This record gives sequence, structure tokens and C-alpha cells, in this order.
Amino acid sequence: MAKIIGFFGVISCVIGGFALNGGHVAILWQPTEVLVIAGSAIFAYIIANPTHVLKETPSNIASIFKKPLYSKAEFIELLSMLCLVFKTARSKGWLVMEQHIENPHDSELFKKFPMFHHDHHAVTFVCDYLRLISLGADKPFEVEALFDQELETLKEDTTHVGHAVQAVADGLPALGIVAAVLGVIHTMGAIAEPPAVLGGLVGAALVGTFLGVLLAYGFVAPIANAILSRKDSEFKYYVCIKVCLLAFLQGAAPQVAVEFGRKVLTHETRPTFLEVEEALNKVS
Repeated sequence: MAKIIGFFGVISCVIGGFALNGGHVAILWQPTEVLVIAGSAIFAYIIANPTHVLKETPSNIASIFKKPLYSKAEFIELLSMLCLVFKTARSKGWLVMEQHIENPHDSELFKKFPMFHHDHHAVTFVCDYLRLISLGADKPFEVEALFDQELETLKEDTTHVGHAVQAVADGLPALGIVAAVLGVIHTMGAIAEPPAVLGGLVGAALVGTFLGVLLAYGFVAPIANAILSRKDSEFKYYVCIKVCLLAFLQGAAPQVAVEFGRKVLTHETRPTFLEVEEALNKVS
């Protein structure tokens, strides 16, 4: 809702300010300028990006109007799940954990945490590293190096759309200039017309520059920033998993290991120590 209000606010302030200053709002509607700017931007986006990015773009844009994927509740559940996994591995051994790791979707342990259990990517991510540890990868610095490489790849994949949309925002002012130049060329072809006609043609040409800048900084760049911000917040989920697993691998007690993970979370999603402790008591 806040973002929809923001979009309407941008339009209202720009158009309203122009109208209050005595401008004729109708002159701003120039379909040919919109065609040149928006059409060129869309097709340039198609040229610049691979097919999977094009397919993911609508869902990424739509996601900025939805609630965050991971809230405080999801992180409390994640920390509780990891603590139970660590306790099980330490008390019963990795042989017992193998049945959960190899078949996580039927695991009674993971089913206790429905939000995590239904997140296929997160389940795969956790189980892959638990499997490595169970197979003997017990050197924290080696596991951390692998974590960092995978997380870097994951971040590149998940933020590709946001960066691509930002590239469009960066190019829109230039496309606005292209539309304006075409308008000036058209105006020069009608140089013999009366001043009133020439004034209208010049005004229409300048609308191209106006639209390019407005679309870039009023709409497309904020959308790109919102996409990237959302992906950064989702990325913290995996960083939390990494920190908890490494702390446990280095010998920390299960409760201490999840405390390491809690401390890397942002203020908006970080549960308190007491909230985590209460959740851990329920699953212990």
C-alpha cells in the first residue's frame, strides 16, 4: 500500500505542481513521445538480458507490493529448527540425522517447522551443508569458503533483475533526449508555421526530456531499489544459516550457535533473545 501511495504521490506532485503554475496538463500527453521512450526502453531491456531474467521480471516487480518473504516469525522458526538439528546431531550422532538430510520432505524433524519445510530452496541449502558436515567436512574455514562462493553466486542470481531494471532507469533520460531531438527535427520541418503552432511543437518535443527524467527517477529507479532491498532482506535468511552452521562446526553449543545467527539479522526481523529462548523451549 505504501508503494502505491508513493506512485500516486509522485504523479500528483508533478502534474499538480505543473497545473498550479498555470500549465496546460493536456500538452503533457504525447503518445508518440511515450512510444519512443517506453518502447525503446522495453526492447533495449529485451536485448540486454537473458530469457530467465525477462521471465522473472514481472514477478520481481509484483513482489515489491507484497509483504516481506521472511519476517521475524520465519527467523524465529529457522533458529529453532537449526537448534534442534544441532542438538540431535550432537546427542544422537550424524547417522540419525542422515535420514532427515537425505529425505527432508518426509522428515518428521523438519515438518515441525512448516514455514521452513515449505521453502524448497532453503531446505536444499541447509541439507546440502549438513550432508557435507556429516560426510566429514569438519574444517570451518573450508566450509566457510564454500559458503561464501555459493552465497556470492546466489546474490548475483537473485539481484540480476534489480540491476537490470536500474540499468533501464539509467538509460531513460538519454532516451528522453532522443525523443526530444526527434521532436525538434519535426519542428524544424515546420519552421514556416505560425509562432503558435511552432510553440506547440517545441512544447511537445520538450515533453520527451520531461518524460525520460520523470520515468527514470520517479518510477523505474525506485522500483529497482525496492527490488534490490527486498532481495537483500531475503538474502539475510541464508547468511543466518551460514553463521549458525559455522558456529556449531567450530564447537559452539546449539543455543550459542543460533545466538550467533540471531545477531546478524536486521533490526526489523531480529527476534529478541527471550523470544528465541521461548521458541527453543517449545521444540526441545
